[in-house]
Amino acid sequence: MTPRTSLRSFIALACLAAAVAGAQPSGDYSPVTDERLVEPEEGNWLMYLRTYDSWSYSPLDRITTRNVSSLVPVWTMSTGTGEGHQSPPIVNDGVMFITTPFNQVFALDAVTGDLLWRYRHRLPPDLRMGHPTNRGVALYGDKVYTATSDAKVVALDAATGEVAWERAVEDYNGGYYMTLAPLAARGRIMVGVSGGERGIRGFVIALDAETGDEVWKTYTIPGPGEPGHDTWPEDAWQTGGAPVWITGSYDPELGLTYWGTGNPGPWTGDARPGDNLYTNSVIALDVETGELRGHHQYHWNGSWDWDEVAAPLLIDVQREGRRVPGLVHAGRNGYLWILERAASSISFIDAKPYVAQNVFTSIDPQTGRPEYDMARKPAIGHRAEFCPSLWGGKDWPPAAYNPGTGYLYIPANENLCQQMEGEEVEYRRGQNFTGVQADFSVVDGADHIGELQAWDLATGERVWTHEFESPNWGPVMTTAGGLVFTGGTSDRYFRAFDASSGRLLWQYRTNSGVTGVPTSFEVGGVQYIAVQSGWGVDAQGMLGRIDRYRGTETIVPQGGVVWVFALRR
Repeated sequence: MTPRTSLRSFIALACLAAAVAGAQPSGDYSPVTDERLVEPEEGNWLMYLRTYDSWSYSPLDRITTRNVSSLVPVWTMSTGTGEGHQSPPIVNDGVMFITTPFNQVFALDAVTGDLLWRYRHRLPPDLRMGHPTNRGVALYGDKVYTATSDAKVVALDAATGEVAWERAVEDYNGGYYMTLAPLAARGRIMVGVSGGERGIRGFVIALDAETGDEVWKTYTIPGPGEPGHDTWPEDAWQTGGAPVWITGSYDPELGLTYWGTGNPGPWTGDARPGDNLYTNSVIALDVETGELRGHHQYHWNGSWDWDEVAAPLLIDVQREGRRVPGLVHAGRNGYLWILERAASSISFIDAKPYVAQNVFTSIDPQTGRPEYDMARKPAIGHRAEFCPSLWGGKDWPPAAYNPGTGYLYIPANENLCQQMEGEEVEYRRGQNFTGVQADFSVVDGADHIGELQAWDLATGERVWTHEFESPNWGPVMTTAGGLVFTGGTSDRYFRAFDASSGRLLWQYRTNSGVTGVPTSFEVGGVQYIAVQSGWGVDAQGMLGRIDRYRGTETIVPQGGVVWVFALRR
């Protein structure tokens, strides 16, 4: 097939092939409805982490702990570009959609890897790329939606890849950009903006899925007259950051969508005294109106670049004899947070460290507000050492939850620390607005850095840990077959673990480091595992820092490849 072969032509050919083989034809492209997004078919992966609760869990169970050792690649496709490939392969009835750095979108035959169409967004020549990656598409109706590095949302015809509409949500010259996959619900396409290191004022915006018109826009930093505005000094709120990097979660019953927010700017808190709401928080927004319904700030007056942008997982947990509708978040600040969601509030339940953390001295048992060792808090003219490093106990890579085991799986990094000192910085539109000098270190005698952890949410205890010598930047997926899939290490392996015991059952060395979100889908009774391999961005940056600190050199080949695996026949 040529790159511009339409999806309709592909479906016609697929139906003919299916008829010849005696199988049932698949019919036309299936529009993605609200009903399908709320209850997706087992064989499809229709959004960033498959379901609105952000579990990154597949109910497919043909690949199990007993046969996963027979997993082999069935097709691959090079994306033709380098940098960090982080988007999940999204699959709707045998059609796969992926994105790559520099804003390409591919539509592929999920069984054969044949290219159906490709969209390449034309980026402006004066664009200063903040994080040259993209984390995937949203599907809704007959369209595919992608967010771009020049702060636009583009709607594509799912059958042809032709542009249906394109809307700028902000001016990229002001430091705004986007890396996340949009979230689709109730006729709205929701995105958040990045650029907290450039003095932006963050927001989440909802666009009409058919027209691209703005439906609502909610700032993550409150303006004058809004609750929380008094947590900012003078005009600092206008350049205070609170970016959104990762796709939100959504509770259809409450009608609320949950988004994580990132660091304030400048980075050290003495430059902007106050709690600085709603930075480093989870916020609950009414999906119809954008109204703020609740929030929890994981740490106030952030001074460590611990963005808390990962969306919380919506998991019901048992606490003190009652079922708690939970928001579960493995924080960049190194704590595992259990919160309670309700129609008009977010309440604190529990928090405990999952990596070594030396900043918090206590956490209020009622509010969840931490107290700090001020010697560990960087400030202008004050150099502080703290652990974990500015990349945190877990950065952006998603955790996963398996309802069969009741375990949460966290891609963590241990034994990394930071030294940071603030400095005076003047805001210049679109320019760096961090205001720090920083150094990086590895704990003396550390025998590993990366970890894959499993936590029993019923007991609040860690049940197993697999250690890696390398840092771990691997998003996690888990399945009903009792497996956990992840990559993330510099040795280029993609791995499968026993979800109950943590035993390594299978690994396959790919072309590059795997920082993509794994997915699983089924076509014609065959279960597939799919992931993108392609090292870059923060994974490459952290590894370079470690090499410089240790005087070593680690080479990870570059270049993006889509890998699709199935059981050997």
